[in-house]
Amino acid sequence: MSNQPATEDNHDEQKSKKPADTAFKQQRLPAWQPIITADTALPVFLIIGLLFIPIGIVLVVTSERVLEYDLDYTDTNCISSTGGNVTCADVLRSNNFTGASCNCTKTITLEQSYTGEVYFYYGLINYYQNHRRYVKSRDDNQLLGKAPPVSADCQPFQTSANGTAYTPCGAIANSKFNDTLTLSFNGTSVPLTNIGIAWTTDKAVKFQNPANPTTYFTNASRPPNWQKTPWDLDTSNNNTNNGYQNEDFIVWMRTAAMPTFRKLYRKLNLTNAGTFQNGLPAGNYVLTVQYNYPVTSFSGRKQFIISTTSWMGGKNPFLGWAYIAVGIICMIAFVIFFALHKTWKIQNRPPT
Repeated sequence: MSNQPATEDNHDEQKSKKPADTAFKQQRLPAWQPIITADTALPVFLIIGLLFIPIGIVLVVTSERVLEYDLDYTDTNCISSTGGNVTCADVLRSNNFTGASCNCTKTITLEQSYTGEVYFYYGLINYYQNHRRYVKSRDDNQLLGKAPPVSADCQPFQTSANGTAYTPCGAIANSKFNDTLTLSFNGTSVPLTNIGIAWTTDKAVKFQNPANPTTYFTNASRPPNWQKTPWDLDTSNNNTNNGYQNEDFIVWMRTAAMPTFRKLYRKLNLTNAGTFQNGLPAGNYVLTVQYNYPVTSFSGRKQFIISTTSWMGGKNPFLGWAYIAVGIICMIAFVIFFALHKTWKIQNRPPT
């Protein structure tokens, strides 16, 4: 006789996995299953067409009212001020892009007055900030002012040769845009400010300086491509816009999703602006560029952009034309289906 105790069947021992017998779990809830007919579909096409076309027209007209000036200063529009016909791009190339700098000036003409708030952008073309390893190459804890060690994601820009952490670390920070762009009108400098160019949430939440920033940044190793320490990025605002709180740095650290992008560089300072208190008057301006940032090695391009805005943002007619296109397609579909529906009803009319 077996000494093993009697056991119940395995199926009885295991808890049933069958869902409870409720209307929700057994999918017996009442549902609306519309039957699409001509009488229901045709009004939808008509309403969408009648709504989308005027909305699109309003968006396109609004976008066209935004004034924008775009200058590509990668090569021929930036001739070295040292003389000759050498571009600043060639100067950087001849120095193997190792800390070289070049200055150039370019006259630009605004055909219309740019009234109200005016924004200045730098644009980059063929620059892939969306590369997976590039996007990961940062340490958010370090940017919050926390002490090392820094994340291994920052490699190969994690630590310097003497073993100290790069501050800030990572490929994004190391490749920060560092051209200097200034504008003058009739010999008067246009008042520009970089206060308020970054997202408020970024500056208040994601980027914080450590407790003793002067000592912290002075003793740290700056990234290899940086010509200044983080504490010396902005000397015009009494160190309130330096370190991880520097708004140029914060704007750069928000990586772009597409290889062609623009980032806000400066705003027109309307406080005590004198000639420029209502915006930029029409006329000739002189753009002075301190050309530090190399892009020709990867077939990139650089732009300087002046723009106004509207209630819907900057100049971007795509959304308006998309609304118009969808509206026209819906109106065409309405006409075709309406004609087909009427023809079918006539052909299938019962004899009298």
